[in-house]
Amino acid sequence: MNRREFTAGLGAAAWPMVARSQQAALPMIGFLNGGSADAFAGYAAAFREGLVGFGYVDGQNARIEFRWADGQYARLPMMAAELVHLPVAVISAGTPEAARAAMAATATIPIVFAVGEDAEKLDLVKSLSRPGGNATGVNLLVNEVESKRLGLLHQLVPTAKIAVLLNSMSAPYETQSKDLMTAARAIGQLLLMLSASSESEIDAAFATLVEQHIGGLLVGSDPFLSVRREQLIALAARHEIPTIYNDRNFAAAGGLISYGISIAEGYRLAGSYVGRILKGERPADLPVQQPTKFELVINLKTAKVLGLTVPNNLLAIADEVIE
Repeated sequence: MNRREFTAGLGAAAWPMVARSQQAALPMIGFLNGGSADAFAGYAAAFREGLVGFGYVDGQNARIEFRWADGQYARLPMMAAELVHLPVAVISAGTPEAARAAMAATATIPIVFAVGEDAEKLDLVKSLSRPGGNATGVNLLVNEVESKRLGLLHQLVPTAKIAVLLNSMSAPYETQSKDLMTAARAIGQLLLMLSASSESEIDAAFATLVEQHIGGLLVGSDPFLSVRREQLIALAARHEIPTIYNDRNFAAAGGLISYGISIAEGYRLAGSYVGRILKGERPADLPVQQPTKFELVINLKTAKVLGLTVPNNLLAIADEVIE
């Protein structure tokens, strides 16, 4: 073998090593979430958009390691430990349970959460303006609008008995329950409180709704319930129960009405914070953000099937009407 052939062979052998070195140098981002890849696909896409805004593209100059609990919150601590062991440079934690699991797993790796309850009350940060530790993120305010959601449902079915379906295994359960009971008393509405944390419990809850002749249902904000979106929409349609949800994805998939903060916008903000941290900023110095975009979506096709007339005042303020 001559010198040129030897050098060429050496270069060819070196390329895989260079490629592996470059791949290893990519910043690795942990994405820990209590939901599922299917139900939260739009949120993951919004998170990537936030990253792109700071120059990071998944698969090009950054790598995202996804861990989905599929509504089974007991899996989150193990998943958080996996991400820490890799190790990742930053962890994005969606839902309070994921944020708590991440914080229990590391006190040094930066954490960017997206949670529906006040992050200060959850003890995720010292204060919203000056987080002070290794975590910051986004308050999605989903629980703060449960009372508003109840009022909208009451306008749709003013004389109906109303039930609420929550997940008692979710961190915000107690707050959600208290807020909804307070809101119900304010409008003179009696509530039937139901809980479900499994597929079979959702079926059982709807059997109770039928037995109790319930004419309206509010599905609480919770990743597990979002994972069971198709089941919830199908059961509400089968039993002809007007139902309000927290996220436009439900209305887009055939649910009657949804109202809440733009969760996609919240995940976009979380992606932006991850990008800023990768560029050198500290979570302790980044104040907890709060999205300001709310969405009211009404599915008139579903209303027609239910024989329900949507009041004009609701149609007038809707951000989106599906016809």
